[in-house]
Amino acid sequence: MNAFIEPPKKTNILLRLGIWFSEKVTGRVMLPARLLAWYPKAALGSGLLEALVAHQDGKLDARMLKLVRMAASFAAACPFCIDMNSYEHEDLNINAQEVAALRGQSELASVNSLTARERLAIEYARLVSQTPLKFHPDFIAQLKDQFSEREIVILASTAAQVNYWARLIQALGIPPAGFSG
Repeated sequence: MNAFIEPPKKTNILLRLGIWFSEKVTGRVMLPARLLAWYPKAALGSGLLEALVAHQDGKLDARMLKLVRMAASFAAACPFCIDMNSYEHEDLNINAQEVAALRGQSELASVNSLTARERLAIEYARLVSQTPLKFHPDFIAQLKDQFSEREIVILASTAAQVNYWARLIQALGIPPAGFSG
């Protein structure tokens, strides 16, 4: 499976450097970065967005934010995003039962290893990923009871960032990069 378009044959030196860096970090050919080279402003903005994503912040640890990224990836049904955001989930003690729940194959409430905050964050990521966006006042009250304002912004921006990439990647027909095998 190939993307809808080919990368440009020539890119400017700054974009080549950014592509090289992203591929060095990931160990994969990063087709999204290569295709964005067609429009350098989009490449720059997307690269900046990716560079500033939260991977942990206070009580929002790496596991919690990985769960949010995975939940948003599954909700957006983006194979590339699922592949990339699920990569090395075992390193954060995300088990097969939790992955099945993230995929929607079982109820979150039935997974005892997920904390109440994790379940709420996952549900929030799913709500952020649906169209149209709808947030019940009772849910928002629970969210505000469990998370600080800063944490809510981090959760929302993390899920929204995954959704940005999901839309862009699927709009360009980019296949998974092979992170998960």
